[in-house]
Amino acid sequence: MSRIAKQPIELPSGVQLTVDGQAVTVKGGKGSLEHKMHSAVKLTQDDQILSFTPRDGSKTSMALTGTTRALVNNMIQGVSEGFEKKLQLVGVGYRAQAQGQKLNLTLGFSHPVDYPVPEGVSVETPSQTEVVVRGADKQKVGQVAAEIRAYRPPEPYKGKGVKYADEIIVRKEAKKK
Repeated sequence: MSRIAKQPIELPSGVQLTVDGQAVTVKGGKGSLEHKMHSAVKLTQDDQILSFTPRDGSKTSMALTGTTRALVNNMIQGVSEGFEKKLQLVGVGYRAQAQGQKLNLTLGFSHPVDYPVPEGVSVETPSQTEVVVRGADKQKVGQVAAEIRAYRPPEPYKGKGVKYADEIIVRKEAKKK
């Protein structure tokens, strides 16, 4: 069994977990998330402690046990604390502005880019060159941040583009004569 799967999860206060067959629902202050577990994984709950075990000794069920444990842990962390990704716009004239469930981006194209923000995710712009994506679902937050970054990924010569706040752009030297 994987090292991740062996670690139990302790439910924080204010988080409710319900198991209905193979469906796991987690409710907390930031929202509600649902996940359907694979039939090879067994979840046991003792008071506020969750433990995951494989139903049989196959390699697949052991791998799925660790994966399921990580997914449920991310759900619990998401509904209690939430997840966020920060993006920076680097370049002359690059701007972002959040308007309700839309993000207006000016990224050097001949037209402005309007990105519709999906439900369950919120986007803020503390300044014109910063975008903060927040939500309870880790996968959705990462996907929205990746889609925004994909409009203009950072280029290696000047570093212009949309980059993650903690991303390091490896710069190249320009061609010499």
